[in-house]
Amino acid sequence: MPAAAYKGKECVCQFNRGICDQTCVKDMLDTPFYIACLKLKGRRCVVIGGGEMGLEKTEGLLACGGEVTVISPEAGPELEAMAAEGSIGWEARDYAGPQDLEGVFIVIACTDSTETNIRIYEDAEKRAMLANIVDVPPLCNFILPAIVRTGPLAIAISTAGSSPALAKRMKREISELFGEEYAELAVMLNDARGWAKGTLPTYQDRKAFFESIVNGEPDPIELLRAGDRQAVLDIIAAAQRTHAPA
Repeated sequence: MPAAAYKGKECVCQFNRGICDQTCVKDMLDTPFYIACLKLKGRRCVVIGGGEMGLEKTEGLLACGGEVTVISPEAGPELEAMAAEGSIGWEARDYAGPQDLEGVFIVIACTDSTETNIRIYEDAEKRAMLANIVDVPPLCNFILPAIVRTGPLAIAISTAGSSPALAKRMKREISELFGEEYAELAVMLNDARGWAKGTLPTYQDRKAFFESIVNGEPDPIELLRAGDRQAVLDIIAAAQRTHAPA
């Protein structure tokens, strides 16, 4: 995988500094990133590089329903097994050029060749597609945050690439704070959305309905932590009676 860009190491980005002086990352902390959740189901995704990082990125894309092809002369046993069972495509070769990105929604590269990484990024930029060269911020038009995922809930944590270790600590603490009861409540509230959309005439009416449940007493999260799911259903039913138009 490529080396991270930091001062004193050999340059790994398109600025070709020889020895990294961090020119490429000086504005990272001042860059406002547009946070979005991508729908990958059924979309073509390419991972270039078949090592441990390639496996990690492949698993992340598959978890979100992406149709993944790995391009790498060699792949670890886990990737080989995924290819053998048909979960991913694997093309056992080096990156060939722009044709490898045709019809592709997102590309993530983790090769050990700076020249190849730069080519991949530049080819992707010409197609206005999403590209991430792992650990080389100037060769990325998006960054991947740490994710806490529980059921339908996903919480993203980003330090703008400044400290993955801090992001990992925050992920652990957030996982402990927002447990399965939050995901369970999200599912229950989703079940009530149809009623709210069909019954309550305005956005403000629907907002008041849901906030009365989430922020009311007794606390639905505490009830779910105590295992009292029926009590939460009763709260939702009571809110429906209260907020239904006369």
